[in-house]
Amino acid sequence: MVEATQQSGVGMIEGLDLDSPIAGAKPTTSLMRRRSPLSSPQAQLDRLESLDLAHTPQASDFLERLASAGWETLRPAKLEIFQINVGKLCNMACRHCHVDAGPDRHEMMDRDTIDACLQALDQTEAHTVDITGGAPELNPHFRYLVDQCVSRGKQVIDRCNLTVLLLPPMQDLPEWLAERGVEVVCSLPHYRKFNTDAQRGEGTFEKSIEAMRRLNAVGYGKGDPQRRLTLMSNPVGAFLASGQSKMEQEWQAGLMKNFGVSFDRLITLNNMPISRFLEWLEQSGNLQTYMELLVRSFNPATVSGLMCRNTLSVSWDGRLFDCDFNQMLDLEIQQPTGATGATGATGERPHVRDFNPKLLAQRHIVTARHCFGCTAGAGSSCGGAIEQ
Repeated sequence: MVEATQQSGVGMIEGLDLDSPIAGAKPTTSLMRRRSPLSSPQAQLDRLESLDLAHTPQASDFLERLASAGWETLRPAKLEIFQINVGKLCNMACRHCHVDAGPDRHEMMDRDTIDACLQALDQTEAHTVDITGGAPELNPHFRYLVDQCVSRGKQVIDRCNLTVLLLPPMQDLPEWLAERGVEVVCSLPHYRKFNTDAQRGEGTFEKSIEAMRRLNAVGYGKGDPQRRLTLMSNPVGAFLASGQSKMEQEWQAGLMKNFGVSFDRLITLNNMPISRFLEWLEQSGNLQTYMELLVRSFNPATVSGLMCRNTLSVSWDGRLFDCDFNQMLDLEIQQPTGATGATGATGERPHVRDFNPKLLAQRHIVTARHCFGCTAGAGSSCGGAIEQ
């Protein structure tokens, strides 16, 4: 069992100092650690709303754009994916991280909340459990959660930063995950060293390649649906993700030719203008132009496939959100009009321990300006581009 403890404000894993360069690259530190004003979700929302986008040809209000595309409101479809964020502790601190994760973030889902998630999962027909973080593997109950989901016949996704697999307590994880048929979805900004290290820190690319070799050695990335290795790429800059299918072919050829590693599929996500990426946009003078790009690139064909429609996101403390991005902005699910509350009690914050699928199905999805990130271009979801 991996134990995470707090010591001098730094994450410790079985004696390994997660704040050290050996544990993982840290080109920056968390907004929380720096006491940045943008560590406040409300400050992020206010900053986005303060932008003057009135001169854009299209409406800059997201609900207005939905209405112009024929969507009077945004409502959930059938729940297919149950997403659980098990904590913000991470061995890395990447420049684009929308979670603001790092070795100093000790928010961690406890066993009682995990059990509450499993009880809620049993009330749904969701076929997939998407486990994320931080580095979800650092949660001491990660393996328990995976085993419980697998025993229920669920497809399990582990959102992995790759480098965590090289930590001494984690080196058996590739084989352990393979035995359980867990899909590993790994962050890799680019198949070239320079672009990856620019976003995630010096030495990250080499460690990522080594982790991929270990995954390949136990059968991942070889076309076996029970050992699917997916790479996830965010653009390194203030532009939209490129064509997913074309990139997949390019990456597969490049990684095999230059490094002898393989993967099964590539998914691309637009960078969301929140948290550390929002900070970078401001500091680099790109915030105004990037938001204008997102607004101009609104694609109505992406709306039906938005992740907030088929996914429910649970935070490390058990609160419920329409999606992972809303979770990071503290935009909790909206209680259905006329109901006693999404949790079954008036005035309570929506929590997984009071899970009520019938009420949740009646809710309206919460939106704000950041939602343009998911509807721009080919769209962006936890499963990659929406419009292929």
